[in-house]
Amino acid sequence: MDTKLPRQNTRQVMVGSVPIGGGAPVVVQSMTCTDTADAAATLDQVRALAAAGCDIVRVTVPREDALESFREVCAESPVPIVADIHFDYRLAIGAVKAGAAKLRINPGNIGSWERVDAVINAAGQAGAAIRIGVNAGSLERDIAERQDLTQPEKLVASSMRFVEHFEQRGFENIVLSAKAHSVPTTIETYRALSRELPHVPLHLGVTEAGTVRQGTIKSSVGLGILLAEGIGDTLRVSLTADPVEEPPVAWGILECLGIRRRGPELVSCPTCGRTQVNLIPIAQEVERRLQTVTKPISVAVMGCVVNGPGEAGDADVGVACGKGSALLFRHGEVIRKIDEESIVDELMAEIERL
Repeated sequence: MDTKLPRQNTRQVMVGSVPIGGGAPVVVQSMTCTDTADAAATLDQVRALAAAGCDIVRVTVPREDALESFREVCAESPVPIVADIHFDYRLAIGAVKAGAAKLRINPGNIGSWERVDAVINAAGQAGAAIRIGVNAGSLERDIAERQDLTQPEKLVASSMRFVEHFEQRGFENIVLSAKAHSVPTTIETYRALSRELPHVPLHLGVTEAGTVRQGTIKSSVGLGILLAEGIGDTLRVSLTADPVEEPPVAWGILECLGIRRRGPELVSCPTCGRTQVNLIPIAQEVERRLQTVTKPISVAVMGCVVNGPGEAGDADVGVACGKGSALLFRHGEVIRKIDEESIVDELMAEIERL
């Protein structure tokens, strides 16, 4: 679905076959948590993340003995692979040679400018992109110690320093992130980056956001505000959980804003004293079955005739429940009455016919 919100027109960067920025759809990504030296386990997780909705997947390369298996992951992955590198510039060069479509580095912990330049040269020769990843917890000392700057200003100063260096070297195939665990800091930082570096594609994320509940809330608020303002070209929702939990949240944010849709939207009421069926398990079962549906449709499960089909009349298909039965409707028009025990099956059958 095309976005109805304004989008900032950044420069387009290719990560393998996936475009980031320049009007391309906002890209969803996540990161594996397996030992990269175990190629089979890492590939299994990459495939699971791709199936969950990731357009690209990041894989850490923590040491030299992981490079050979990383090569296998790149060769067999269904989506482009981003190599996550810290501290050792030689691993970044090795990852590019092994097939990484993109590197994620924090230039501040790579070491000297000469080492950063060696990485830039390797990526340039291979046609790989680089995400400059600045983090609140690992700023360069001369910026971190400045008392005259706020945390967002420090993140922006560090980001601009690195972007300017890369561009002076003639390397423009860059994406930028500047992450913090604070939602207000994240919002203020990315707003400033979009003003100061309007041409650079931005990777959105609230780092160390927490477990599924807290991380979903923080990411939805922070990233949702920025995306609604047209800021952001790719995003990762970071959760302390199985990484397969992350893409659905990212897609949920995009779908709620009308930016991108991957599958059905479930509309269901919160129930009230008018509800005469056990609506919650019905809605939960519909949600479970919709996980295998890829049609970009709206499905309503409403507890009474007040809420549906009236308030849910714009849904593609839905049910409005009453005592022991429900009205099945499509595009606001009632099709037929169905028994309570058949609600889910009849609704899913109607979805199949759409």
